[in-house]
Amino acid sequence: MKFVIIKERKNPPDRRVVFSPEKLAEARTQFPDAEFVVESSDIRVFSDDAYRQKGFAVLDDVSDCDVMIGVKEVPLEALLPNKKYFYFSHTIKKQPYNRKLLQVMLDKHIEMYDHETIVKQNGARLIGFGRYAGLVGAYNGFRVLGLRDKLFNLPKVEMLADLNEVKAELDKITLPNIKILLTGTGKVALGAKEILDHLKIKQVSDALYLTSQFTESVYVMADVMEYAKRKDGKVGSKQEFYKDPTYFESNFMPYARETDYFIAGHFYGNNAPYLFTRQDAKQPDFKINLVADVSCDIDGPVASTIKPSTIADPFYGYDAQTEKEVAFDAKGAITVMAVDNLPCELPKDASEGFGELFLEHVIPAFFNNDERGILKRAKITTPEGTLTERFKYLQEYVDEN
Repeated sequence: MKFVIIKERKNPPDRRVVFSPEKLAEARTQFPDAEFVVESSDIRVFSDDAYRQKGFAVLDDVSDCDVMIGVKEVPLEALLPNKKYFYFSHTIKKQPYNRKLLQVMLDKHIEMYDHETIVKQNGARLIGFGRYAGLVGAYNGFRVLGLRDKLFNLPKVEMLADLNEVKAELDKITLPNIKILLTGTGKVALGAKEILDHLKIKQVSDALYLTSQFTESVYVMADVMEYAKRKDGKVGSKQEFYKDPTYFESNFMPYARETDYFIAGHFYGNNAPYLFTRQDAKQPDFKINLVADVSCDIDGPVASTIKPSTIADPFYGYDAQTEKEVAFDAKGAITVMAVDNLPCELPKDASEGFGELFLEHVIPAFFNNDERGILKRAKITTPEGTLTERFKYLQEYVDEN
């Protein structure tokens, strides 16, 4: 079986890759029956020569390969028929802008495996760039705090070589006395926590956070059962929430009254209650004035996130009273960081971390008869040009014009 690391063709360019040269060499050692090649690319964070030095063929024509491995959506004209593809297709939530992509993959009899659908039996994601989104998102929040309040001047992450340099820059700053709320407990939240812990910010309990004032910066990590509650007043559980969130309502306002900087690292599912609404943000006791929305659901659970921002222009302000965008440092505004492709700012580390997980969970499935069902669960489309049973719910989406 012949695997290829394909060139990223989406605009704006993405420098990430699934396998670094070192990790691809590991894959070759572990699976000698597999052949690994690399499609030539002038934008990848690792140069073509770096792969050649590890003994890999770097090619312009990869049409004889079986498994095509990329990161972002492949342009329609670049999709090769009758191949297996791995990339983030952004179709499984029926995203209108990628309907044509799924239609073309079906027409070309492509077997599509979305990185998002590579999950355990219980549905938990196995691979992704979540940790790096959390790391960069939290850093960017501190960066705009320094700019807005004229406290310090952190460089953009994309100007730094790697995570070590990011942390070295953080070592140079002194934080004001602020209270920080971090939602979530997954890879995104843990990435953000890594930044908070590096800054030696004290983690406190929910009870202490909600009832006390401090002489130093502190943070609290709130899970879904802290910021949501059952509507009927009964004690709820995470399992109930994930099964049917319509029985729950937001319990976020106690945190909003105590928080200066909110890092949104939670996963937001369909029909779950919003954390805070536009009306909530209008309340005089709503204290949050800075949001790093790593989850970045537009017009969703975090009312101040009215649009995604970009790596080039990462910050904007939200005027809660007018519900309009203003300057990020406008008086009385909530400052928002809502970059939706944060790991792109740290392409080397993000690629190395992603490759480690892909080699652990995905490549073995091709050689052990998919004993853990990884490929079976992940596959969206079949070589026959149909949706798999697991993704039949997308048929209506596919059929729309």
